[in-house]
Amino acid sequence: MIVVNYHDDLNEVQGDAATAALLTAPYATAPFDRIEWWRNLAETCAMTPMIVISSDGLDRAILPLMRQRRALVGFQNWYSFRLTPLISKASRRAELLEEMASALACEAPRITLDRLSGEDAQDLASAFRVAGWSVWQAPSDTNHILNVGGSDYASFLAARPGQLRSTLKRKSGKLDVELFRTYDAHAYASYEQIYADSWKPEEGSAAFLQRFAQEEGAAGRLRMAIGSVDGSPVAAQFWTVENGTAFIHKLAHRNDAKALSPGTTLSAALFEEVIDRDRVSMVDFGTGDDAYKRDWMDDVRIRYRLDMLRPQWPGNWPIIALYALRRATQRG
Repeated sequence: MIVVNYHDDLNEVQGDAATAALLTAPYATAPFDRIEWWRNLAETCAMTPMIVISSDGLDRAILPLMRQRRALVGFQNWYSFRLTPLISKASRRAELLEEMASALACEAPRITLDRLSGEDAQDLASAFRVAGWSVWQAPSDTNHILNVGGSDYASFLAARPGQLRSTLKRKSGKLDVELFRTYDAHAYASYEQIYADSWKPEEGSAAFLQRFAQEEGAAGRLRMAIGSVDGSPVAAQFWTVENGTAFIHKLAHRNDAKALSPGTTLSAALFEEVIDRDRVSMVDFGTGDDAYKRDWMDDVRIRYRLDMLRPQWPGNWPIIALYALRRATQRG
């Protein structure tokens, strides 16, 4: 018998052995799947989780949500690359998700999930439709990735666009690069100052990001690079490595250092580090379709948004009518 429970206390989630196991490799394959990430969201961003767990014996399906007025949305923030349901047994994926979707009808009239992979969007959409929800799916973002395979850094670099290789050859000697595989307070302070002096918008949550860097550094997953000119830091990048994938979280350089192409130099140093030393099989550049990502990445994955509405709820009728009109217009 499948039972669906809800938890706003992450200690309860971690206290169940079968659930805790699902929040580690090989099921959890990215920082966004782990309870440390969720705890960071809760404690530094004042976000209250609603972790939904569909269980039958030792089988589990977990979907991290949170309340947003009357609705439910994914338990994630601007630093999350994607949202995914965690499933202990693939053969039970459909029924565990369908039971979850059915139970959630009593919790909210609307559920919106974003940054879903194509497979997850398809499976969740199917489960919610079976449970009687009206489901609307649309592309919402792009995710640039590099499938490294068994290549070494030299082969990877040789396959990059000629302009990038030319820039790297001309500019790399003008920047002193220091790499960090553990958290270094001085280096992180340099990153924060560089970011503040860059073209980037203000951090959504500096406290969240610093805690994440500290935890990843303690676990040996942090990869940070600082680029300096005459001893003065001008560029920084913040990556992590986990389960064979390197995740590019943050990069910035001072506006007055743009002519040195410091981002290209630091990226090259970190690509060499994760490909030749960490032997990763993939590099994930997160969301966003920035032009510079195409120089380093070979593939693009679409991320999807699902909007699930209970048709019995009168407040949803205008939204359902609008979606139906859009669909009819597109078909026309």
